[in-house]
Amino acid sequence: MRILFIGAGAVGSYIGGWLSSTNNDVTIIDPWPEQVNWVNKNGIEVSGPHHTFIAKPRMLHFHQSEELSRESQFDIGFIAMKAYDTEWAAQFINKFIAPQGLIISAQNCWPDPLISNIVGEKRTVGLVMSNISVELYTPGKVSRPGYSLMRDLGHNVFRIGSHNGEKTDLLEKIREILDVIDSSVITNNLWGERWAKLSQNCMGNPVVAMSNLGTAELAQDPLCRKLQINLAREAAEIGIKMGYKFDSFGGASTEKWLKSNNPGIYNELDNMIKGRSNGPNRRPSMGQDVYRGRKTEIRFMNGHVLDHAKKMNIPLPYTALTVETILKIDAKEIIPDKENIYSIIQSIK
Repeated sequence: MRILFIGAGAVGSYIGGWLSSTNNDVTIIDPWPEQVNWVNKNGIEVSGPHHTFIAKPRMLHFHQSEELSRESQFDIGFIAMKAYDTEWAAQFINKFIAPQGLIISAQNCWPDPLISNIVGEKRTVGLVMSNISVELYTPGKVSRPGYSLMRDLGHNVFRIGSHNGEKTDLLEKIREILDVIDSSVITNNLWGERWAKLSQNCMGNPVVAMSNLGTAELAQDPLCRKLQINLAREAAEIGIKMGYKFDSFGGASTEKWLKSNNPGIYNELDNMIKGRSNGPNRRPSMGQDVYRGRKTEIRFMNGHVLDHAKKMNIPLPYTALTVETILKIDAKEIIPDKENIYSIIQSIK
């Protein structure tokens, strides 16, 4: 397939690298000049719970995008930019994708309505990536922590779906090319899948970002686990009240997260997270952003949940303080430290 990516960060480089290595015609546009120059010269080193390989997609600087206007249009486009870049990225990529093609949001948060408002609902596809973490800190090297592919554990990583639940031949082709990377399915419950992933991101991303700890390190600390459990409960509560259907996220059922105020259920969830202290010490996307001094997606992640809660007059104390803390880190008023987590917990006592 002829595929265009906008964004060569961790997600764009990992998926784009894989699709390029499996005989698709992949072009990636990115504003990071060092990344573009390195990949054009050396390729992308893709490592993970699979063989390490060098992929060589075509990489373009933004000012080179006029070259694409003289070529045939692409079959599909992937938006792999931060949530706050969604609207301009959709405007940009739209003109390069064939009218019968699809534009896929390979992003966190809730970007799909923003894209469909620009390119049309029938051309917009959501891609929810579950239990996959990829990291990129230096040009040309993207890695996926972990010890095995999720398909080997019976888990579907890529859940791709249209806004109206319709299945098409092109959607099936996209599922097939993603399935080479790891298990991929078409979902008719995009919005439930999106909220489940949003809830999982809400309980993990900002806690890593505000503490400068990895996921395994967080799992060792009871107060870090407490913040994660309460963020999960608050996100799940709002999603259910909005009518979304999602059975589980973050390693437990939605029902258990909702009932985490029960001491017995809390202890069960606490022990589950504690068990991850021996696993990969991942640093999800928001943690990578803070590490690199980039603006975070907090307004589009936990902030999205908080906005809906305010409309329903539902207080979310852990979410509100988490958003406030990350915004202070964005503004460089405070630095990432485990004390930020302790401060939130103590404020709510």
